[in-house]
Amino acid sequence: MKAGHKFLIGALLIVGSVGFLIAEGVKETGVYFLTPAELAAKTSADPSFVENVGFKVGARVVPGSIRRDRAGRRIDFQVSDGVKSYPVTYRGLVPDTFTDANDIEVVVEGRLGQDGVIRATDVLAKCGSRYEAVPKA
Repeated sequence: MKAGHKFLIGALLIVGSVGFLIAEGVKETGVYFLTPAELAAKTSADPSFVENVGFKVGARVVPGSIRRDRAGRRIDFQVSDGVKSYPVTYRGLVPDTFTDANDIEVVVEGRLGQDGVIRATDVLAKCGSRYEAVPKA
């Protein structure tokens, strides 16, 4: 076998191995990003999606739904996209931008329980104010 062929076979093996590792890594760490309506459609189409698959839900917090338990550092609230809403429970500290104001946009990462409650492992809140330059007079 010629040296060029050996080099080509070795390079293909290395590229194939790296490609396989990248694909497996993405499968293991990749998560779905869904709206509540898409999550409802996904769970009705595939019931094994509940509790088996981690995902992120992007939605707005339903005004007046925030309930805080400061002693247990637990917060319960509902998220909605205007079509479907889900209750969320989270243990931990929420970001400072997660306030009781109306129109809070959040990204919730977690799993959906059999009872229909999203058990969040992470809550991200979009900043309510926009950082814009002051217009010149």
